[in-house]
Amino acid sequence: MFERLSEGFSSALRKISGQGRISDSNIAEAVEEVRAALLEADVHFDAVNEFCAEVTEAARGREVTRSLKPGQEFIGIVHQELVAMMSPPLGAEPGVLRISPGPTIVMMCGLQGSGKTTTCGKLAGYLKKSGRSCMLVAADLQRPAAIEQLRVVCEQVERELPGGATVSFYSEPDKAAAYGEAVGVAVDVCKRAVAEAKRQGVDTVILDTAGRLHVDDDLMRELAQVNSTLQPHQIFLVVDSMVGQDAVLSARAFHERLAVDGVILTKFDSDTRGGAALSVRRVTGAPIKFMGVGEKLDQLEEFHADRVAGRILGMGDVVSLVEKAQEQVSEEEALRIQEKMARGEFTMDDFLGQMKSLRKMGPLKQIMGMLPGVGSALKDLPIDDGHFDKIEAIINSMTRQERADVKMFNNSRRKRVAEGAGVNQQDVGRLVKQFEGVSKMTKQLAGMGAMGKMKAMRQLQSQAATMQGGGMGPMGFRAKGSTKSLSPKAQFKKRKKR
Repeated sequence: MFERLSEGFSSALRKISGQGRISDSNIAEAVEEVRAALLEADVHFDAVNEFCAEVTEAARGREVTRSLKPGQEFIGIVHQELVAMMSPPLGAEPGVLRISPGPTIVMMCGLQGSGKTTTCGKLAGYLKKSGRSCMLVAADLQRPAAIEQLRVVCEQVERELPGGATVSFYSEPDKAAAYGEAVGVAVDVCKRAVAEAKRQGVDTVILDTAGRLHVDDDLMRELAQVNSTLQPHQIFLVVDSMVGQDAVLSARAFHERLAVDGVILTKFDSDTRGGAALSVRRVTGAPIKFMGVGEKLDQLEEFHADRVAGRILGMGDVVSLVEKAQEQVSEEEALRIQEKMARGEFTMDDFLGQMKSLRKMGPLKQIMGMLPGVGSALKDLPIDDGHFDKIEAIINSMTRQERADVKMFNNSRRKRVAEGAGVNQQDVGRLVKQFEGVSKMTKQLAGMGAMGKMKAMRQLQSQAATMQGGGMGPMGFRAKGSTKSLSPKAQFKKRKKR
């Protein structure tokens, strides 16, 4: 995500990195690069002007810290201003959700196609993990199949996502046909749903209200009546981050009529420009509370301005990466695996379990992009998560004994596993060989001192770089476009075609 912004900021930082000191002239040159990057990323024009003015003011006259270079100092200034740009306004309530006695009522609003109904399910899943029971209310009585869609989402959350609390569903499908222009029908459905939630002792009621293809008086009149009658404790506006400035303009229209408490940005993982993330808070005044980072119902994250600013500037987001890892692997499990690796007892079954946990964290390119300095390196790299499917198929085709001891493999075993997984024998042999190499290296690391471990880690990094340079994908499978396995003559012909 944020590829365009990251490239633009990198160009601006290069302008000033070679300078001996920060001056008015190189500040102006770097800020113009920043301005161009922001405009290309579809950031709102007013927000661009304000941001550039603030960066210029903060940088002008700044003495470079003795231990830093001008480029590093400028990065710090830009990071600070990015955080301020996306942070909640002063005096805003802490936390992402206002909790109240009795059922907390959350009103979800937004245009059609923004992902509002799915986000209702994601929010319910997020609350379920924290132990809060939820009721999803189908208050969109206009869009065809909206009620059925929310019911399916609710069942998925209840069935697939962890947490001891329950997620229930409330609807009155017979009211949809009689809806027409009777705005009050949706209001009455919401009132009866809240009454039912109180009777059942539900903690949170999430109202999935109607949307339109664009902001109009009918939509706003209905939402305003739901708001005035139900008096929800929280109003969230769901915004498609890929729409760019159009998303910001619609967000401002909603905020002016409803005074929303927070914005949820959907499709955040697909937003290569980043304009909405940088514009919504500044233009509307409403803080960004959550961001959708994938299609699955557990892929909703709290929005942290400092972490997003770090991703934009290529500084990574290690804190979010650690949080994702902790959700999938407990501390006890991590220690158990560490001890097995130290004893040289790490098996293919253990590796498969770790790989599944990694996949639950999200796409590999997205996860690796959270490491400092890695995001830009992966920009043009064809990382295919489908390689994991091939690895999983190979391991599942092995017998229990083979997974416990890969030294058993011979030609006949490789052939049988390859046929069962639908791959080449070379793929099986490569996986087994690299697994043995990694197991041996981790066992050696366990018995080394600090200096020895650093040297071994450099060797591992060197091996990984060599593999990548040769076009190798994860665990040795060929990346797309690789010519490594071709003869010199064939390689020359392929490059010539390109």
